[in-house]
Amino acid sequence: MAAAAGVPGALGTLRAGRARLVAAYCAGIGPGWRLPGSWTGLPVGPAIWARGWTPAAGGAAWRRGYSSEVKTEDELRVRYLEEENRGIVVLGINRAYAKNSLSKNLVKMLSKAVDALKSDKKVRTIIVRSDVPGIFCAGADLKERVKMHSSEVGPFVSKLRAVINEVGGTQRLPRAIGMSLAKELIFSARVLDGQEAKAVGLISHVLEQNQEGDAAYRKALDLAREFLPQGPVAIRVAKLAINQGMEVDLVTGLAIEEACYAQTVPTKDRLEGLLAFKEKRTPRYKGE
Repeated sequence: MAAAAGVPGALGTLRAGRARLVAAYCAGIGPGWRLPGSWTGLPVGPAIWARGWTPAAGGAAWRRGYSSEVKTEDELRVRYLEEENRGIVVLGINRAYAKNSLSKNLVKMLSKAVDALKSDKKVRTIIVRSDVPGIFCAGADLKERVKMHSSEVGPFVSKLRAVINEVGGTQRLPRAIGMSLAKELIFSARVLDGQEAKAVGLISHVLEQNQEGDAAYRKALDLAREFLPQGPVAIRVAKLAINQGMEVDLVTGLAIEEACYAQTVPTKDRLEGLLAFKEKRTPRYKGE
């Protein structure tokens, strides 16, 4: 999910402009999930992990999900939710045969989707989830990478960074959990379970899996609903202040915060918030 608060996690950030991002991690396979050195970052929203998978609830879906016949155009599913969830967009990764690893085609599709969402003022929150039971994302598609010429690797990584701007585990992981522990995890490629990942600050929530196998998604949806009523302008500048402030000293960070707040002063949303408070009603923000 692209959200207002910068919380560590393994997905990374989709820079979606006005939108907030919430990463819904599906059930993990085995006792834990791996932190690949090429795929550890800091999403701008909560990362959620659900433990365990119940085959009885979705065995047929599981088998269908692992078909290698998925068309490339179906590898990323974009769904605009309606009614009380209007403003929430779900990006579903659907590369079951490759464990949702990031191929050139998938990165291209993500880039196209994010570019479209950035300019859509009606989009308030994005949820990134796996449409494959038991899998979230295995990181870069190494089978594809090994076939790349060395001259192709650099441009591919640059394209990946353009879409998921928090790629860079050796730099971002130490900032999130400290240098010593980051070195330990990166050097060992250790597998962590959900509780361990939460304990060190890599994910925000750990849930027991439900019968439908979508506990993480449901939690992400609950969080997204909390984000929807908030002022788009305030969220946008808060996100900017957090992201930029994390990279500088406190004094500079406070200056960034002040500059960001100054951007809200002339907006209609700020006046609407004050008026709603005075009239004891729910604000009706328009992002203006």
